[in-house]
Amino acid sequence: MTQISTVKFKENEYQMLHFNIKDGVANITLDNAPVNALSGKLIIELKQVLNNLSTDKNVKVIIFDSKNPDFFIAHVDINILEEQAILEELGKAAPQGLNIFQAVGEMLREQPQITIVKLKGIARGGGAEFVAAADMSFASLEKGKLSQCEALMGIIPGGGATQYLSSKMTRGRALEVILGADLFDATTAERYGWINRAIPDAEIDTFVDRLAQNIANLPDGVIETTKKVLSPIRNVQGFQLENDGWAALVFNPETARIMKGAIQNGAQTVEGELKLEGILRALNK
Repeated sequence: MTQISTVKFKENEYQMLHFNIKDGVANITLDNAPVNALSGKLIIELKQVLNNLSTDKNVKVIIFDSKNPDFFIAHVDINILEEQAILEELGKAAPQGLNIFQAVGEMLREQPQITIVKLKGIARGGGAEFVAAADMSFASLEKGKLSQCEALMGIIPGGGATQYLSSKMTRGRALEVILGADLFDATTAERYGWINRAIPDAEIDTFVDRLAQNIANLPDGVIETTKKVLSPIRNVQGFQLENDGWAALVFNPETARIMKGAIQNGAQTVEGELKLEGILRALNK
């Protein structure tokens, strides 16, 4: 998969994002080859563009999709701890009570524009949390898939999933998603309330583009007022409990063994990521 060259947008340079803005709708395409892992650098670029767009009164809707046909965001980069300087920068900037991964989702939820994810591939872990944090999410019926696979790595979700899923589905279903750690198809994800709709792949672009344009064409003030009335609830204690639970597990020797084994067996390659749950389950035997 060819990596995007550096592009400039609103005086900032980007290596992992494409931009197309027209008629009040910003299309942002993720491109972090080979599988769109959520690295520290990608988080920096996402934070930067959301900050820039937050003051742009001409942009009403932001659509996120992926250049990679197989993956939206594979999951948090397993090698993210190697980006220590970036992690320290992100940690200092994170709102009080949130870790750097939770801060990504909360920034997305608090964006003044309507945020929409168009899911045509796999989103796991931090990628699935990104999907859940967006105002709306639509998945390709044939290609869209979601998974909170952290339990197979010996940890729990640490980027907001426990909070987002508990507001979207029953407790039993949230427990199934997190502890069952399966890859969910778009039909089931829709039925559980994880996404807005599962739409045939041949129709999803037209549907999302039409919806986004209809929203962007609304009179001034309607979007902002609606988002205030339907504001996301941040359970500070819930986010803290999630972070504490994740932090208590992430540095365990067993977790390190699983992570290392996953990389050795193809994690973060296209071939390996297409069957990641199987790879992780084999490492748990």
